[in-house]
Amino acid sequence: MSVRLNETQTIVDRMVNFFVEHEDLRTKSWFLSNAPGPLFMILAAYLYFCLYAGPRYMRDRKPFELKSSLLIYNAVQVLLSWVLFYEGYKGGWGGHYNFKCQPVTYATDPISMRMARAVWLYYIAKITELLDTVFFVLRKKDRQISFLHLYHHTLMPVCAFIGVKYFAGGHGTLLGFINSFIHIIMYAYYLLSAMGPKVQKYLWWKKYITILQIVQFLIIFVHTLQIQFQPNCNFPKSIAALLTFNAGLFTYMFSAFYVANYKKEAKQAAQAKQAAQAAKLAAKLE
Repeated sequence: MSVRLNETQTIVDRMVNFFVEHEDLRTKSWFLSNAPGPLFMILAAYLYFCLYAGPRYMRDRKPFELKSSLLIYNAVQVLLSWVLFYEGYKGGWGGHYNFKCQPVTYATDPISMRMARAVWLYYIAKITELLDTVFFVLRKKDRQISFLHLYHHTLMPVCAFIGVKYFAGGHGTLLGFINSFIHIIMYAYYLLSAMGPKVQKYLWWKKYITILQIVQFLIIFVHTLQIQFQPNCNFPKSIAALLTFNAGLFTYMFSAFYVANYKKEAKQAAQAKQAAQAAKLAAKLE
């Protein structure tokens, strides 16, 4: 019994030491970065509103249109995503970083600090994106509030907090870099969609955003998995393993979403077309 207890204590001590050793003192005083408490309070309020308070409030009310709010919100998200992509490029992935193995540097030189600030801004962006779901609730777009949507929007701020708190740079930032590029396209789509039916009829490329997201997670899966086969790479292998697992899980979930929504719609459209052709043929025979 005492042996097991000692082993458990040893594991806990190693975990504590790991996070103490890797705490990024550069970002410790930055807004919402010192401790996870405020973030967890925000996420608890988010889930409470989206799953209980919001639907209850909207039960007997008509959906809000929120056209002006959506136009402003999506325009801001496009601009923010562009800034993040640009900063990620200039701060590392445009030539300073090694795609094969990029350890975290806790230096205070201008380039390292530029990436650290980009990681923090990405974290703040993930918090602001919780408004996606709030708008769905207020507009009664219940079909959009899936488990995948809630899981993704809840987990990403937590992952971003871990990044800014302990790993504000290095190998793991490729996810934010690619994700920011995709979000430029995604929020541009939402911005155009918010302009109304006259514009919406030209928006045929929604499913390709999902495909881009799947490709993104496949890239991150391979990019983090190969760390395990590099004994001389100083990026923490445990963190790389978590990133690999998360990327694999999201690849599966987004692929399942794609099949359930777009493949099903394509099949239904084909069946409807066949039924219409059969009806025309029957009318001619009569």
